[in-house]
Amino acid sequence: MPPQEQQTTPDVTPAAAPTPATPAGTDNDTLMGILAYLGPLVIIPYLTAKDRPFVQYHVRQGLVLFGLELVLYVLTGMLFMLLLPLIGILQLGVLIFTIIGIVNVVQHKEVPLPLIGGLTKHLPF
Repeated sequence: MPPQEQQTTPDVTPAAAPTPATPAGTDNDTLMGILAYLGPLVIIPYLTAKDRPFVQYHVRQGLVLFGLELVLYVLTGMLFMLLLPLIGILQLGVLIFTIIGIVNVVQHKEVPLPLIGGLTKHLPF
């Protein structure tokens, strides 16, 4: 009886699929963009990411949104009983704009917020 030949298969590991390159600072830009929509925390990306156009876009919108929040806060204090239902609706709108802004940041989009996105062109920077 002839000896049986053992067939050996070479150990070949498939080449790893190339990972897509992400631009430097993407995670930081995302974080700074999210902070831009969180009220007074807008000051952090405003001061630290002046050279990042993506972040500055969202900082402008965040500043307009924060200004709207401050106006609503003052109105709430002055006209609490008369405008309470209207103030509540406007505050809900601000919350919705905040969520839309954060979603745009996470998706790396520069989409103006509804109704207030056009106000950013009046900011001096």
